[in-house]
Amino acid sequence: MKKSFLSFLLAVACLGAPAQSPAASYPFPRTISVTGTAEQELVPDEIHVQVELKEYGRPGAPKVTLDGIRRQFLNTVRSLGIADSLVNVVSYDGYNDAEWWERKRNRKDQLQASVTYGVKLRSTAQVNELVDRLDPHATQNFQVARVSHSRITEIRRQLKIAAVKAAKEKAAYMAEASGDRIGETVSINENSDNADGPVWWRSGGMMTNTVLQGPRSEDAQEGAPGFQKIRLKFEVAAVFALK
Repeated sequence: MKKSFLSFLLAVACLGAPAQSPAASYPFPRTISVTGTAEQELVPDEIHVQVELKEYGRPGAPKVTLDGIRRQFLNTVRSLGIADSLVNVVSYDGYNDAEWWERKRNRKDQLQASVTYGVKLRSTAQVNELVDRLDPHATQNFQVARVSHSRITEIRRQLKIAAVKAAKEKAAYMAEASGDRIGETVSINENSDNADGPVWWRSGGMMTNTVLQGPRSEDAQEGAPGFQKIRLKFEVAAVFALK
């Protein structure tokens, strides 16, 4: 009997409570959702190259050792005005390229040592200068490992701000077209896959609300052919309240 009475009181309480509509519980019943994008192209001013150097020998002459090759390479780099802090050792290696029966018969040390250096350069002009001065006998491989820009962190931040402003501007004129005005910002979500990751290479046309003019590098100023531009693009999804 006691349990039945409690159930009856609970039912009466539920009937007496005012029903809340979804609109009453949500502070922004009318909103507009838009996307904003910002994009910029940069001429790389940080070119990271790798140079592999190896010992070598000539008929009738002693082997040119790695120590001498290393000294010559570092002097060459310094002669181009490149600081030691922009040069680092990527790897050391050593191997014997003779067949096993030749090594057994000759019993000579045929080990060929090699070193790979990483160097950060500013322009394609510096890359060309370095290539021209390398020892062609000691240089086994030369490659551009990656490119970047010295202000890429700052430029990413500017693009994100520009994307948000582009979204707000779009929301304002779309709301005005329907006779409304935008109010406060409800939410902002970043949609960019490369928000803080690797840079994008330029491909295809540029489709964006905002395109910023990027800084010019040494290559661009001199009119020299340079590397393919770095393409940065950011997109945000934003929701604004309607007044």
